[in-house]
Amino acid sequence: MEADDHRAFTRFVKETEPRLSYALAAAYGLEVGAEATADALAWAWEHWESLQGKHNPAGYLYRVGQSKARRYHRPRVLFPAIPVAEAPSVEPGLTAALGSLSKNQRVAVVLIHGMAFSEREVADLLGISRWSVRTHADRGLRRIREALGVSADVNR
Repeated sequence: MEADDHRAFTRFVKETEPRLSYALAAAYGLEVGAEATADALAWAWEHWESLQGKHNPAGYLYRVGQSKARRYHRPRVLFPAIPVAEAPSVEPGLTAALGSLSKNQRVAVVLIHGMAFSEREVADLLGISRWSVRTHADRGLRRIREALGVSADVNR
Protein backbone atom coordinates (compact mmCIF):
# COMPACT_ATOMS: atom_id res chain seq x y z
CA MET A 1 0.00 0.00 0.00
CA GLU A 2 1.39 3.39 -0.96
CA ALA A 3 1.76 6.25 1.51
CA ASP A 4 -1.26 8.15 0.10
CA ASP A 5 -3.41 5.03 0.32
CA HIS A 6 -2.19 4.43 3.86
CA ARG A 7 -3.16 7.98 4.90
CA ALA A 8 -6.55 7.66 3.20
CA PHE A 9 -7.19 4.38 4.99
CA THR A 10 -6.16 5.83 8.35
CA ARG A 11 -8.48 8.82 7.83
CA PHE A 12 -11.32 6.47 6.81
CA VAL A 13 -10.87 4.34 9.94
CA LYS A 14 -10.81 7.39 12.23
CA GLU A 15 -14.08 8.61 10.72
CA THR A 16 -15.83 5.25 10.41
CA GLU A 17 -14.72 3.11 13.35
CA PRO A 18 -16.74 4.83 16.10
CA ARG A 19 -20.02 4.68 14.17
CA LEU A 20 -19.36 1.12 13.02
CA SER A 21 -18.46 0.03 16.55
CA TYR A 22 -21.58 1.57 18.09
CA ALA A 23 -23.85 0.07 15.43
CA LEU A 24 -22.41 -3.44 15.71
CA ALA A 25 -22.42 -3.32 19.53
CA ALA A 26 -26.06 -2.24 19.47
CA ALA A 27 -26.89 -5.04 17.05
CA TYR A 28 -24.92 -7.91 18.59
CA GLY A 29 -23.93 -6.91 22.11
CA LEU A 30 -20.72 -5.42 23.40
CA GLU A 31 -18.39 -8.40 23.01
CA VAL A 32 -19.56 -9.68 19.63
CA GLY A 33 -19.89 -6.09 18.36
CA ALA A 34 -16.27 -5.36 19.26
CA GLU A 35 -15.06 -8.54 17.57
CA ALA A 36 -17.17 -7.90 14.47
CA THR A 37 -15.84 -4.33 14.26
CA ALA A 38 -12.24 -5.53 14.46
CA ASP A 39 -12.91 -8.19 11.84
CA ALA A 40 -14.62 -5.70 9.52
CA LEU A 41 -11.73 -3.25 9.80
CA ALA A 42 -9.22 -6.02 9.13
CA TRP A 43 -11.25 -6.91 6.05
CA ALA A 44 -11.19 -3.24 5.03
CA TRP A 45 -7.39 -3.18 5.26
CA GLU A 46 -7.11 -6.29 3.09
CA HIS A 47 -9.61 -5.01 0.52
CA TRP A 48 -8.95 -1.27 0.72
CA GLU A 49 -8.59 -0.80 -3.01
CA SER A 50 -12.03 -2.25 -3.79
CA LEU A 51 -13.67 -0.70 -0.69
CA GLN A 52 -12.67 2.82 -1.78
CA GLY A 53 -14.76 2.42 -4.93
CA LYS A 54 -17.95 1.54 -3.06
CA HIS A 55 -20.78 4.07 -3.01
CA ASN A 56 -21.15 3.75 0.77
CA PRO A 57 -17.98 2.17 2.20
CA ALA A 58 -19.09 2.55 5.85
CA GLY A 59 -22.40 0.85 5.09
CA TYR A 60 -20.57 -1.87 3.22
CA LEU A 61 -18.35 -2.44 6.25
CA TYR A 62 -21.43 -2.66 8.47
CA ARG A 63 -22.60 -5.54 6.26
CA VAL A 64 -19.15 -7.14 6.48
CA GLY A 65 -19.36 -6.80 10.27
CA GLN A 66 -22.77 -8.48 10.25
CA SER A 67 -21.35 -11.39 8.30
CA LYS A 68 -18.35 -11.64 10.61
CA ALA A 69 -20.62 -11.60 13.69
CA ARG A 70 -22.25 -14.85 12.55
CA ARG A 71 -19.16 -16.82 13.50
CA TYR A 72 -19.46 -15.78 17.13
CA HIS A 73 -22.01 -17.24 19.45
CA ARG A 74 -24.51 -14.59 20.30
CA PRO A 75 -24.43 -13.80 24.00
CA ARG A 76 -27.51 -14.53 26.04
CA VAL A 77 -27.31 -11.05 27.50
CA LEU A 78 -26.66 -8.34 24.91
CA PHE A 79 -26.17 -5.61 27.46
CA PRO A 80 -25.12 -6.45 31.00
CA ALA A 81 -27.20 -4.91 33.76
CA ILE A 82 -25.75 -1.70 35.12
CA PRO A 83 -25.54 -1.59 38.92
CA VAL A 84 -27.67 1.29 40.23
CA ALA A 85 -24.75 2.53 42.33
CA GLU A 86 -22.60 2.99 39.19
CA ALA A 87 -25.25 4.77 37.13
CA PRO A 88 -28.10 6.00 39.31
CA SER A 89 -29.67 7.95 36.42
CA VAL A 90 -30.05 4.85 34.21
CA GLU A 91 -33.37 3.04 34.42
CA PRO A 92 -32.55 -0.46 35.76
CA GLY A 93 -34.91 -2.14 33.27
CA LEU A 94 -33.44 -0.39 30.22
CA THR A 95 -30.87 -3.03 29.33
CA ALA A 96 -33.47 -5.79 29.32
CA ALA A 97 -35.87 -3.61 27.32
CA LEU A 98 -33.16 -2.90 24.73
CA GLY A 99 -32.36 -6.60 24.52
CA SER A 100 -35.99 -7.39 23.72
CA LEU A 101 -36.04 -5.20 20.60
CA SER A 102 -35.40 -6.42 17.09
CA LYS A 103 -31.85 -5.82 15.91
CA ASN A 104 -32.85 -2.91 13.62
CA GLN A 105 -35.00 -1.30 16.31
CA ARG A 106 -32.20 -1.60 18.87
CA VAL A 107 -29.58 -0.15 16.51
CA ALA A 108 -31.84 2.77 15.55
CA VAL A 109 -32.79 3.57 19.16
CA VAL A 110 -29.24 3.31 20.53
CA LEU A 111 -27.61 5.31 17.75
CA ILE A 112 -30.28 8.04 17.49
CA HIS A 113 -31.35 8.44 21.10
CA GLY A 114 -28.29 7.15 22.92
CA MET A 115 -25.47 8.39 20.69
CA ALA A 116 -27.17 11.44 19.06
CA PHE A 117 -26.72 10.21 15.47
CA SER A 118 -29.01 11.70 12.87
CA GLU A 119 -31.53 9.50 11.05
CA ARG A 120 -29.54 10.14 7.85
CA GLU A 121 -26.28 8.96 9.47
CA VAL A 122 -27.94 5.77 10.68
CA ALA A 123 -29.61 5.20 7.31
CA ASP A 124 -26.30 5.60 5.49
CA LEU A 125 -24.52 3.27 7.89
CA LEU A 126 -27.20 0.59 7.71
CA GLY A 127 -27.84 0.99 4.00
CA ILE A 128 -31.58 1.56 4.42
CA SER A 129 -33.87 4.55 3.91
CA ARG A 130 -34.20 7.31 6.46
CA TRP A 131 -37.90 6.48 6.72
CA SER A 132 -37.10 2.88 7.63
CA VAL A 133 -34.73 4.13 10.32
CA ARG A 134 -37.44 6.42 11.69
CA THR A 135 -39.92 3.54 11.72
CA HIS A 136 -37.47 1.25 13.55
CA ALA A 137 -36.65 3.98 16.08
CA ASP A 138 -40.31 4.85 16.69
CA ARG A 139 -41.35 1.21 17.12
CA GLY A 140 -38.36 0.52 19.34
CA LEU A 141 -39.11 3.49 21.59
CA ARG A 142 -42.75 2.45 21.82
CA ARG A 143 -41.72 -1.07 22.89
CA ILE A 144 -39.25 0.30 25.45
CA ARG A 145 -41.91 2.60 26.90
CA GLU A 146 -44.33 -0.31 27.17
CA ALA A 147 -41.69 -2.53 28.82
CA LEU A 148 -40.82 0.21 31.33
CA GLY A 149 -44.40 1.30 31.92
CA VAL A 150 -43.85 4.81 30.60
CA SER A 151 -47.00 6.34 29.16
CA ALA A 152 -45.73 9.66 27.77
CA ASP A 153 -42.61 11.04 26.15
CA VAL A 154 -41.31 13.56 28.65
CA ASN A 155 -38.89 15.12 26.12
CA ARG A 156 -41.55 16.40 23.75
